[in-house]
Amino acid sequence: MSAADSAREAAAALERCDALGLNATLHWSAELLDAQAAAVDRRAAAGEVLPLAGVPVAIKDNIVTADAPTTCASRILEGYTSPYEATAVTRLRDAGALIAAKTNLDEFAMGSSTEHSAFGRVQHPLDAARVPGGSSGGSAALVAAGAVPAALGSETGGSVRQPASFCGVVGVKPGYGRVSRYGLVAFGSSLDCVSVFGRTVEDAGRVLRAISGPDPLDSTSLAAPPITPGPAPADLRGVRIGLPREYFPADLDPAIRTALDRVAGAVRALGGTVEDVSLPHTRYAVPTYYIIAPAEASANLARFDGVRYGLRRIGPEGDVRSLYRATRGEGFGPEVRRRVLVGTYVLSAGYYDAYYRKAQRVRSLIAHDFAEVFASGVDLLLTPTTPTTAFRAGERTEDPVAMYLADIFVSAVNLAGLPAISIPAGRSAGLPIGAQLIAPAMGDERMIEVAAALERMVSAVAEVR
Repeated sequence: MSAADSAREAAAALERCDALGLNATLHWSAELLDAQAAAVDRRAAAGEVLPLAGVPVAIKDNIVTADAPTTCASRILEGYTSPYEATAVTRLRDAGALIAAKTNLDEFAMGSSTEHSAFGRVQHPLDAARVPGGSSGGSAALVAAGAVPAALGSETGGSVRQPASFCGVVGVKPGYGRVSRYGLVAFGSSLDCVSVFGRTVEDAGRVLRAISGPDPLDSTSLAAPPITPGPAPADLRGVRIGLPREYFPADLDPAIRTALDRVAGAVRALGGTVEDVSLPHTRYAVPTYYIIAPAEASANLARFDGVRYGLRRIGPEGDVRSLYRATRGEGFGPEVRRRVLVGTYVLSAGYYDAYYRKAQRVRSLIAHDFAEVFASGVDLLLTPTTPTTAFRAGERTEDPVAMYLADIFVSAVNLAGLPAISIPAGRSAGLPIGAQLIAPAMGDERMIEVAAALERMVSAVAEVR
């Protein structure tokens, strides 16, 4: 299939998603798709090797593109177009991919349901009354709806793996530093990762191969080669999988427990071993994350001041304080304001030691738990991705703590900077369940290969109880 044919198919699929009211896209253009496809076909005809030739990839709208707006789903950046492009996007173009759409998200990636977008919530592709997860819900929904085979999202505390689980697709968070953050609008700089959704593990792996690798424009990128997973192994003999008991509490949804039992059974059927392990500081992951991430956000979002770019409003006093108050008060939504206020508080004089410094110490303990388990000879960890299936829209918006607990099984990985992947593991009452594999540092390739082997063995659509 030519890139032109692929572009037409992608445009038709995006039109169908829009007609269904999915609200997963914030910007896309058939004309832009056609122009990209024509350029890719010319390059291919000239003999250029393009590993992603004509593959449409959607981009979360907090990753900057030079030919389409980047709003972060916020009024404060409505209509803003970046003068430069993210390294991940440039590498996709270099590989021949088509940038299909900019996708909806929780404003500035702050949320777990994609209900906190200034441009309306994203609907779950299987049940319009439910959420697709967040904050990368638009990207997950487009892949699940079949509009694109892959999409970029971003992870700060599980924002790709959690919606991947809710929507029944694959979500890969690479190890911190394996993919350049250049051009990703910063939320929590020590946590943020450009991450990938795919219909299959292979789809996600192909995109990750294209976008990963060192980047001189990002001082936190690792001097390591691109992530290049091999084919799924025929068996898992010699592979030790740990089941952290803290991720399987007594009140875990029985259907999710059954689905994970099936995945563990698939590991054994392929010749691998499964054993219980412990990550004792896991219970502190959510409160630790919700101190560190808002603290970093309060610093990163200070640049949105109404002076240099984006929305500009001046209050009645007419001075600079009035400018800041009016611009941020009108431009930021309630969840962003809440997190900036929390972050400013925990960094303030008198509270820094009590909250932020203590959270950083607990973060070290969480990372140490993972390091000890992997040092014991365990190759990967297997856990549920989420404690529930997709919840109903509006169910948690008035209770921020309940919303934050949707990330209870994913946020520790970001604090430790490790790679992790969510794969579909069945359905409960028609709603997808995800299983998560967590790898040690620099273990991205092996993790993806094992996930591909399990993907062949575990039905993504089988009902479990």
